[in-house]
Amino acid sequence: MKSMPVQRVVCLGGIMTMSFLIAALTTLSVGPHSSPAETDSRPLPQETELWEPVPSEVTPARGGQAPSDAIVLFDGRDASEWQHKDGSQVKWRLADSALTVVGGTGNIESRRGFGDVQLHLEWRAPNIVKGEGQGRGNSGVFLQGRYEIQVLDSYENPTYSNGQAASVYKQHIPLVNASLPPGEWQSYDVVFRAPRFSASGELQTPAFVTLLHNGILVLDQVEIQGTTTYIGQPSYTPHGSREPLMLQDHGNPVSFRNIWVRELRPQQISQ
Repeated sequence: MKSMPVQRVVCLGGIMTMSFLIAALTTLSVGPHSSPAETDSRPLPQETELWEPVPSEVTPARGGQAPSDAIVLFDGRDASEWQHKDGSQVKWRLADSALTVVGGTGNIESRRGFGDVQLHLEWRAPNIVKGEGQGRGNSGVFLQGRYEIQVLDSYENPTYSNGQAASVYKQHIPLVNASLPPGEWQSYDVVFRAPRFSASGELQTPAFVTLLHNGILVLDQVEIQGTTTYIGQPSYTPHGSREPLMLQDHGNPVSFRNIWVRELRPQQISQ
């Protein structure tokens, strides 16, 4: 193999190789008091690392058990966390780890009041189908006793869209119909941000709700327009910051189980 000729440059001090000249020019361009590290102005990764606060540890829900920081409102064994409006013990049927509406006994409400919450519950429409539309497997979950998430057998059961299962009753239509056949257990996972009122009773911030029906997002932080009503337009009436949850007796033997809540820290809701 032939060797490549070495390029030479004549200078005052004699002859130097081209590679030596390039190295010398590079050194001069950097300067005697700078280095590559000193000229790199990129931020360090540590500048965007936050070590506090450290999130508290919570054991997730699994195997039918509630998360470790949850308040269990019904575990299938007793209904002591619930009462009727007059404070009397629950007259609904407790059997097979479920609480089932007994028509005519009235709504039940939680003995505790809540504000901002994550709510989980499971419900089941009767497996023997009776009626149609709003007369089939009808009940409701009322946040703070007045903002209803509709419970209804909406499996192949046409009705008005803002009154089907997983709607904010007469206000918001669910994004999709995620209903299972009657007789099967279904789940609601709700994130509710309660409304805020001023000391004089003026509405400062409306309520917002996000809902997953059987694990599918059906309400995406929708604004609740006020108390849900059957007739007329919704409106807000000032109330306490912590109010009970309510389950509705609409005359149909709808069942409930695995009810728990996690109380959430207040946050500013963007509008």
